[in-house]
Amino acid sequence: MRIPTFPLVLRLLLLAVLALPLALPDMAQAGHKAPDKRGILLVAFGTSVPEAVSAIDALKQQTEAAFPGVPVRMAYSSKIIRDKIAGEGVTKKSPAQALADMAAEGFTEVAVQSLHAIPGREYSDIKATAEAFQAMPKGIRKVTVGRPLLYSHEDIAKAAEAILLSLPKYKKGAAVLLMGHGTDHPANAAYAALQLALWKHDQSVFIATVEGTPGLDEIIPVLKRQGVRAAHLVPLMSVAGDHALNDMAGKDDDSWASKLKTAGIASTPVLVGLGSRPAVAGLWIDHLRDAVKELGE
Repeated sequence: MRIPTFPLVLRLLLLAVLALPLALPDMAQAGHKAPDKRGILLVAFGTSVPEAVSAIDALKQQTEAAFPGVPVRMAYSSKIIRDKIAGEGVTKKSPAQALADMAAEGFTEVAVQSLHAIPGREYSDIKATAEAFQAMPKGIRKVTVGRPLLYSHEDIAKAAEAILLSLPKYKKGAAVLLMGHGTDHPANAAYAALQLALWKHDQSVFIATVEGTPGLDEIIPVLKRQGVRAAHLVPLMSVAGDHALNDMAGKDDDSWASKLKTAGIASTPVLVGLGSRPAVAGLWIDHLRDAVKELGE
């Protein structure tokens, strides 16, 4: 084996020193970790009623105030709503589209907050979407999901108190009838749990649903047995959208207002969604705080 002469060794060292600056950028990039970028994604069911959008906008503004400096994005979970308003020139992203865009923007941590009332199919789909994005390589590193309004026993108890604080004043012999969306999903049981929590404080407040149980036809006989002569109709939804305007307060024979009139019960629609009621909206923000806290764990 031939040992290099001193001048050759010196030349090799010199070449290595000269080449070092060229290698430094690659070395730095290999050892450099991109800074964390945290964001929030609010997911509402959505609405096709322009006047109802203000409630969703208000929730977004409250979120921005509660988490200053954290970018907040919006998505609609209902494809039916997204398709309907697309025909009117309004574009809203699905949760998957919104998360894909956030990944492209370089977000590394995202807290997704469900603005739904119950943990039904919409919430399950949001959870599945979040888990799928978190599993993608070189995407969003961590995605958490904030629970909907009526998730745990404690959530339901707090929601009952917040709803009661937000209800209109009513006289003796009158009642409040809350309109829930309803579903054939097992999560529909959350309405029954909320009903019991409400009755612990006020037995003049009732819940019925549009697409689940109990329906209005099951509640009207109860109202009549109790001698209820008048009822305030209040949406148990984040916004006072199409269901509130038509199914609840509409003039058609099958609307709640019309059915109650036929039953001899006068009604007063209150077209204000839960998202516009500060006491209730604050609960969604609290659930989001838990999701944001989970990002740091």
